Amino acid sequence: MQDELDLGVPGPADIVDAIDLLQSHHDEIRQLFEDYESLLDENAPAADRQNLAAEICTALNLHAALEQELLYPAAREALDSPRVLDAALVEHAVARGLVAEIESLEASDELFDARVTVLGEYVLHHIEEEEEELLPQLYDTPLDLTELGRQMANRREELSDMRFAG
Repeated sequence: MQDELDLGVPGPADIVDAIDLLQSHHDEIRQLFEDYESLLDENAPAADRQNLAAEICTALNLHAALEQELLYPAAREALDSPRVLDAALVEHAVARGLVAEIESLEASDELFDARVTVLGEYVLHHIEEEEEELLPQLYDTPLDLTELGRQMANRREELSDMRFAG
């Protein structure tokens, strides 16, 4: 299984602004779902699909934690309207439910692949909305996007280290 930190996603040493960091995470997540679809097309063994689904769930949990702990609170203070953030939080809750279902199943279980596919469709729609609506709005705020990016990169490293330590 490939570690999400090895996929070229910037870390604390590569200071980028929060939007660049999020977009690199989004690209990573898109690639993971594309890889899963390729496994389905190839009728890959259940173990391969299970491993990649676990990697997808880990990447989504990590990304959601960064958004909910750091991005969304900062954006809520900086933006005039919280509507886009409220919708994003609801979308996170729905995705979290699907992730929990996937994590509790085996790839050989009925509808496992369908759940991963639906999660992908849902998450890709969420990413598209975020990139088209929320992230562009942040450029027009007084947020220090470089500092926020640094905080997010550091938190990502902390969460990843905790995952590998446990």
